[in-house]
Amino acid sequence: MMSPVSFLGLRIEQVRSLIKWIGIVIPMAAIVGTLCALFLWALDRATQARFSYPWLIYGMPVAGFLMVLAYQRFGRSAEGGNNIIVEQIHEPGGGVPLRMAPFILITTVLTHLVGGSAGREGTAVQLGGSISSAFAKAFRLTPADVRILLMAGIAAGFGAVFGTPIAGAIFALEVLTIGRMQYEALLPSLMAAIVGDWSCHAWGVEHTHYAIAYLANASDATGFHLNGFLIIKVAAAGVLFGLAARFFSELSHLASSAFKVVCPYAPLRPVIASAILIAMVYALGTREYLGLGVWSPNPADVTIASFFQPGAVNHWSWFWKTIFTIVTLSSGFKGGEVTPLFFIGAALGSAVAALFGAPSDLFAGLGFVAVFAGATNTPLACMIMGIELFGAEHAVYIAVACFMAYLCSGHSSIYMSQRLGQPKTASPHIPPDLSVRQVRDLNTQAFGDLVGRVRMRAYRPQPTENVAIMVNHTLTSKETGLVRIYMKPREKAPGSGSRLFGGRPLYREIVLQAKAAGIMNAAAHHTHFGYSNRGKLEDEGFDISNPDLTICIELIATRDELERFCRTHGDLLRRKVIVYKHIEHWDLISEDIAVDDPLAAKTQQRA
Repeated sequence: MMSPVSFLGLRIEQVRSLIKWIGIVIPMAAIVGTLCALFLWALDRATQARFSYPWLIYGMPVAGFLMVLAYQRFGRSAEGGNNIIVEQIHEPGGGVPLRMAPFILITTVLTHLVGGSAGREGTAVQLGGSISSAFAKAFRLTPADVRILLMAGIAAGFGAVFGTPIAGAIFALEVLTIGRMQYEALLPSLMAAIVGDWSCHAWGVEHTHYAIAYLANASDATGFHLNGFLIIKVAAAGVLFGLAARFFSELSHLASSAFKVVCPYAPLRPVIASAILIAMVYALGTREYLGLGVWSPNPADVTIASFFQPGAVNHWSWFWKTIFTIVTLSSGFKGGEVTPLFFIGAALGSAVAALFGAPSDLFAGLGFVAVFAGATNTPLACMIMGIELFGAEHAVYIAVACFMAYLCSGHSSIYMSQRLGQPKTASPHIPPDLSVRQVRDLNTQAFGDLVGRVRMRAYRPQPTENVAIMVNHTLTSKETGLVRIYMKPREKAPGSGSRLFGGRPLYREIVLQAKAAGIMNAAAHHTHFGYSNRGKLEDEGFDISNPDLTICIELIATRDELERFCRTHGDLLRRKVIVYKHIEHWDLISEDIAVDDPLAAKTQQRA
């Protein structure tokens, strides 16, 4: 039983923590909300300018070239976007650079000015992440508090840019790890989302309203509304929404890889994409898939709002918006994916409603949030967003659509740094706590192994009566050495950053320097439990990585090379535990030997 003194001490500590978060989160969220208001105002002016001056889309190649070049020259780590913020929450290191805020704001507005098909959520989240990281450094917060403040920054940006503060708070907690939430940051995130949304509204910025007429005239006396046959249609639509979300995510990553293969020089990739986009505009005879897709001065254009109107059905709008958005963002143009996902979901929902004979406005609203839920693996946040936008009378339908889309989108995501906390299936072959990027690599490897086995069976040489092929392996070895260097993940490379502009993690800097020095192998290994240099025991965190848990860097090269590397980079390795071990490097050489007599081949193999 807790003593009165302990009980009082605990309550005092809770009050102190609450006062601390109020003092930090409220001004941070107010700044984020103000920047989001500026961003939304600038975005609206850029969209109006694009409609007023149609020739601006021909400036798309120049704009894309300049923004990617600027990121390469001056943006550096800021180019990682939302994934940097997620990675810093999982594994605190150099922090989120403050320069990310002006870079993403200006380049996103420029993308929309020239007609790129992009969204605004990425900008808002990165504004929140960069400002909250700057606050964390200014107040010298602990790594645990830094993670909480970064989540609050995400909530502030999301809540402000979409006008959905509750969904913004839940999104910040849910987007980090699939199937797991960190409730420790719930109150700071909720405060940040509310203050961010309020600050945005205080500057006179309003959000687009979408209405679902279905059940709007239902009498309160009729009680709870649920149509059993309609709920089956909603579940089936949820499956399609999940598949559309997975299609968008996987095609985005594939297109990004394809651009890198086709054009190694990054600034030229948006130039190629611009040519593709302009060609598609002329091939389709419309510009309605450029920009946000929220509104258009041309009443004949399809927009998000048009899908909520009865009788407005365009069966392929969702597909074309997907292609336009993927080409835009995969090539290097800046912006978010969420508003295009709203467009894709609403368009697909309207088309499915016509196919199923269901209310078009209801299914447009369901697709609006469900495709987003599948692409980001945030079903709870999207369900709450649907309730905030469309009303609680549709809550059951919204929940069914979002949950089905989440399950059917698989382990894919538009955020590659998102962790897999709880697999969606009970398969023992999916290890937990991997990033989406690692899960995709495992799937690619498994698929490649399967293709390899099929090819081996297809092209296996057929034995003849008198000729047998055997393989002789020759083993060679040479002396080499191994060095292990122990440190903490949070340590930063000296001289690589300032208080406002985050430095590089030390372990990454050492590996990069090893690569530059020609070291044969260099790898950083995270640990799960232990201590280093007679320090205290550290254990892996449950939801997020422990920044004080030892990390081991392993270098393999000759002894002379390793000694030269350590002497050259003494500023990086000072006061680190360094262990050297003598090893051998083995190399196998295979030779095919033809033997006329198969029996002789077997005898020679046994010998």
